[in-house]
Amino acid sequence: MRLINTLRKHKVPYLFILPFFILFSIFQLYPIVWTVWVSLTKWNGIKQPVFIGLNNYNLLLNDYMFTDAFFNTVVYWVTGVIFIIILSLGIASLLNYNNLKGKGFFKVVTFLPNVSAAIAIGIIFSMLFDKNIGIINEVISLFGINKIGWLTTVKYSKIPVIILNIWRNTPWFTLIILSGLLNIPEEYYEAARIDGANKIQQFFKITLPNLTDILFFCFIILTVNSWKIFNESYILKGPSTSNMSLFQYMYQSGFTAFKMGYASAIGVVLIIILAIVSVVQFILMRKNSEI
Repeated sequence: MRLINTLRKHKVPYLFILPFFILFSIFQLYPIVWTVWVSLTKWNGIKQPVFIGLNNYNLLLNDYMFTDAFFNTVVYWVTGVIFIIILSLGIASLLNYNNLKGKGFFKVVTFLPNVSAAIAIGIIFSMLFDKNIGIINEVISLFGINKIGWLTTVKYSKIPVIILNIWRNTPWFTLIILSGLLNIPEEYYEAARIDGANKIQQFFKITLPNLTDILFFCFIILTVNSWKIFNESYILKGPSTSNMSLFQYMYQSGFTAFKMGYASAIGVVLIIILAIVSVVQFILMRKNSEI
């Protein structure tokens, strides 16, 4: 009754936000509920789904391909978060430096990977890391190192995927961090210089504290992107499951093996992981805002 009275009292504001909830229910909530339902069935996408309870989840626990794909995705996530944020912070700081000559040129070069087609980049990277004709092996051979089968050996096949992931995503996060740097008042740095603080002290005492919210934002977006990584590992295929991502395994289970129920179970696992990360991020941001 109290809820109904509240809705009547504030009906105009609720009417304004009603389209969002309708669209959210159709395009976000319903697909999630449908995916959870399909994950409890055996379905090839054509015939009627057969309810099998939690069997798909039991199969996941004993599936080495799922385990490998999960481990590979964790590697892509951790390396992506660490290297992309550090590189983006460094490049953004450089681009924010007032005395940098040719700043426009460096901005274009920095953001070029973000506007390039993923497929084209993947093909170029597969040529770069080719064992016989790749320029990477030609360079390392100058130092007396034998040619490496980057995409043909289990040991090295994740490296090209990691490098491509970092190379493609760094420009976008550089742009986000650069926008944060531009919003830090110059007066803070002037006061620090008067007090005798050097560049390193200014970075840790002024720059980083003022970028905390943006770095949290980058972390959560990078986490979501890393768990959805697909193009990089799909194009730069390694032997067996050596560099297969979880999202790629879900695609192959659903649209190559036509095991829609099994693929949906993988999707539900991804949803749960991303939900947990989002909750942790929300709690950390809330604590940070209270400090």
